[in-house]
Amino acid sequence: MRVEMITKEYPPEIYGGAGVHVAELVGALRQNIDVQVRAFGAPRDEAQTSAYQTPAGLASANPALQTLGTDLEIVAAISDADIVHSHTWYANFAGHLASQLHGIPHVLTAHSLEPLRPWKAEQLGGGYAVSSGIEKLAYENAAAVIAVSAGMRADILRSYPAVDPAKVRVIHNGIDVDRWRPVQNPALLESIGMDPTRPSVVFVGRITRQKGLPYLLRAASLLPPEVQLVLCAGAPDTPEIMAEVQEGVRLLQQTREGVIWIERMLPRDELSAILTAATTFVCPSVYEPLGIVNLEAMACGAAVVGTATGGIPEVVADGVTGRLVPIDQVQDGTGTPVDPEQYVADLARALTEVASDPERAREYGQAGRERARDEFSWGAIADTTRALYAELTS
Repeated sequence: MRVEMITKEYPPEIYGGAGVHVAELVGALRQNIDVQVRAFGAPRDEAQTSAYQTPAGLASANPALQTLGTDLEIVAAISDADIVHSHTWYANFAGHLASQLHGIPHVLTAHSLEPLRPWKAEQLGGGYAVSSGIEKLAYENAAAVIAVSAGMRADILRSYPAVDPAKVRVIHNGIDVDRWRPVQNPALLESIGMDPTRPSVVFVGRITRQKGLPYLLRAASLLPPEVQLVLCAGAPDTPEIMAEVQEGVRLLQQTREGVIWIERMLPRDELSAILTAATTFVCPSVYEPLGIVNLEAMACGAAVVGTATGGIPEVVADGVTGRLVPIDQVQDGTGTPVDPEQYVADLARALTEVASDPERAREYGQAGRERARDEFSWGAIADTTRALYAELTS
């Protein structure tokens, strides 16, 4: 079997969970089948991997049009495959056209949904309507849609009621616990100003509305004074959200010590060391299809405090691997809490509970690593994905 895997993100150009997912899935699939990767960006050295950049004539066009131009370049290069598999709306158009052009099934994996990210209009302007239309077209015509969680499956069927529920399958994201594991690096902690003798809350994620960082900054002001806050946060979606976070961090640093902000992209070993040292990891997202970062934290032995939304409750076992924070959300696609102050208070309460009980936090972390190892291996996920491919081509 030969699969064309189309993705915007692929190593070394990864900035979110979708890119991590594709890289790990491809590695596991290639143990048994032929997978050709077609990615956006600079040329790659990896075998069976090709990269495509924005056509010169679209260099100054709206980013959505640049994406579609790159998709057309990719489709033109596809010639012989049994399955085309795309990831995110950026690649969905290429997958849809390749399916039509070559008469092969199009499988797409849903990592997020445009109707549930309306804040992207800040970033793309009118291009958001383009991205939303492309995504709808692809979902309604795909041979199969993979949801990375049951929560995501429900979101897909609510957002796109014309999609046949029978073709939406749940195949979770995964984690490689051999690569993501506890790492001790006292020198690194000292270099960033993190005191391993004090309790700490660690956040890792892009600066985007869905990650809920402004809510975390407000909750942090309610934490006990000895608790450190370590923010591994960069790649802002817009200048506006960056400015909001900068102001929130500035105000927080005026009132408490131990607020550390790392804006650079950290290599896995450094990030693993920070997660290992954390009393608890926090995922304050208001929209999260699954949250691979939670699995990364669990694999490093960190307790996790996460919002009870999307696929997070399918990863974080409340009272076993960490705590879930309740949230009642406005049903307008933004994920905004109905009562933001209540959500902030509940988040602060859960973080305080875990950070104030290091022994319980260690128990959560140990249980989390075991859960990540036993239930979210990439080998099992690749096997389930290959079975879906076989079903569609039989």
